[in-house]
Amino acid sequence: MAQNQVKIFDTTLRDGEQAPGFSLRPAEKLLLARQLDLLGVDIIEAGFPIASPADADAVRQIATEVRRPTIACLARCHRADLEKAAWAIKPAEKGRIHTFIATSDLHLQAKLRITREQCIEAAVDAVRYARHHTFDVQFSAEDATRSDFDFLCQVIEAVIKVGANTINLPDTVGYSTPDETFEFFRRIRERVPNAETVTFSAHCHDDLGMGVANTLAAVNGGARQVECTINGIGERAGNAALEEIVMALHVRSDRMPYTVDIDKKQLYPTSEMLTQLTGQSVQVNKAIVGRNAFAHEAGIHQDGILKDRRTYEIMRAEDVGAPWNPLVLGKHSGRHAVSKRCAELGFQFEGDQLIEIYRALMAIADDRKVLNDNDIRAVIATVRAEQVVAAHDAIDPFDTPAVAAAAPGQEAGYGHGV
Repeated sequence: MAQNQVKIFDTTLRDGEQAPGFSLRPAEKLLLARQLDLLGVDIIEAGFPIASPADADAVRQIATEVRRPTIACLARCHRADLEKAAWAIKPAEKGRIHTFIATSDLHLQAKLRITREQCIEAAVDAVRYARHHTFDVQFSAEDATRSDFDFLCQVIEAVIKVGANTINLPDTVGYSTPDETFEFFRRIRERVPNAETVTFSAHCHDDLGMGVANTLAAVNGGARQVECTINGIGERAGNAALEEIVMALHVRSDRMPYTVDIDKKQLYPTSEMLTQLTGQSVQVNKAIVGRNAFAHEAGIHQDGILKDRRTYEIMRAEDVGAPWNPLVLGKHSGRHAVSKRCAELGFQFEGDQLIEIYRALMAIADDRKVLNDNDIRAVIATVRAEQVVAAHDAIDPFDTPAVAAAAPGQEAGYGHGV
């Protein structure tokens, strides 16, 4: 792998699906896995086989039918977990067992209730067992960023010796800051023997809203795999969002000269598929895939966009496969946006007529919040009717030709009728 190449490890089907309300049936997981393949992710973490028979079957089916990406699945450092994981990925063209154990003293003492020595022993045994079933073994040190640094280095060194290929260092509770994350990965790589023989991976949660920032900092610190989810779904506040990481690397390649093998035009369709399968929509202002990500209501912004999109957009909706309908008409909109939308609907207005239509629309914008095409058509019809009446009232009867005399028995101005 090239030095500047970053692998995308998608865990939507595992960590993402663990979020409340996001469970997927096996057929739905397979459908999304095929879309992730189309998106171009390098690794699909398809599930946690020991969690349920349905999850194990889903991983096995994905491993059988989705051939290009590596298919990974999660297993604790327990023999039963590892056996189930090995069974689930066995049909894969490229299968990975991802085994993990917590390394922070808090987790060791309060949750696992084991010693540091027992932790190292369990990690080594798990990696050694996994290597009997696949060449591709990933080890994760849960709560790595809150672990004792020296002890964490001992664990990493030990699992590398017995065959771990990828070392994942998760910020499990989203506690770190970007500067800490950069130094953390840099120091680990300097300190651990044989660090250059493995790929380091970042798995950042978003509890403090820094999941993506920490992930990018980890890449700058030497990580060459990032773990993320579509729409940023996942435990608690979620994971680092795949679409945000990919587009940050694309837009700011001047600061982060790294490449990913992602088809950016599939970002929005993949997001849409996930929302349809789960019934959970993304927030409207969500970066990259939210409904308002490429929308503008403020008049100053709309005027800029109409003149040159680059004034208020650093990327194009088309680049991520999203529709581009940028002008949202509301109380903050300007006349230029109203004129353009009217023209798109087949109406051309200028001068005083446009001003009158604009003012009429703004008068109802507070109640409607967002003006739709029916509102625009109704206002145009009303304004035109008022203008006809005003024009009629302005006629001077003394300047018009005499009305022909009515025939006997008829009211002036009426015809025969039918």
